[in-house]
Amino acid sequence: MGATVAVVGSSSLKIRDLGPHWRDGASVNPLTFPAAAVSPCHSCGHFGVLRAAASGVRWRSMDVADLKAKIRDIKNFPTEGILFKDITTLLKDGPAFRYVVDTFVRRYQQERIDVVVAVESRGFVVGGALAHQLNAGFVPVRKLGKLPGKTVEVEYELEYGRDALAIHEDAIKPGQRVLAVDDLLATGGTMAATLRLIDQLGGHVVGVAFMIELAFLHGRDKLKEHPLHSLIVYD
Repeated sequence: MGATVAVVGSSSLKIRDLGPHWRDGASVNPLTFPAAAVSPCHSCGHFGVLRAAASGVRWRSMDVADLKAKIRDIKNFPTEGILFKDITTLLKDGPAFRYVVDTFVRRYQQERIDVVVAVESRGFVVGGALAHQLNAGFVPVRKLGKLPGKTVEVEYELEYGRDALAIHEDAIKPGQRVLAVDDLLATGGTMAATLRLIDQLGGHVVGVAFMIELAFLHGRDKLKEHPLHSLIVYD
């Protein structure tokens, strides 16, 4: 149960009903706070950033258009002719990053995820946060030579060359429910290789999630056997 908030005068907020997840002193009722900012416990679910003003209380909102505006385009990276979608400009924005993670959490929280598998390296950023929020394990898929234990490996094609990926051979138990995550879906080669690794270990893929999808590259055609969701789509 969250807190019911009312504006008291022009300089304070009174919390009339404090739920068990309120961050500061749930045993006290009511409480009065300065009107600068009041924020509920985000680990209990995303309710936005609650801000107070003399005229009332409002919720800070965000949508996919806001996220797109925070992604930077880098020309000719990592090779000539590639337009790179740089998500670091989004990740450094706290509310935007929280919106990304919480949106995925709402989508997958009923799927009983056992492990989140994420692809090196930007996929680790979203995958790790998502695993934490879903109370699931986290499994990294890395390039060859980066994992210390015995691995299962696979080669694959990507949009600007060839590469290979590896996963620890004991990373996933047969039958575990897996959510596969990466930052961007382009031609689909990286995630297709990751799904092959998961399949070799006996994992059951219940979802494939991307922060960004470049739909004009038709990468999802390689992944059509699995339910796929992309938060931001560039047509």
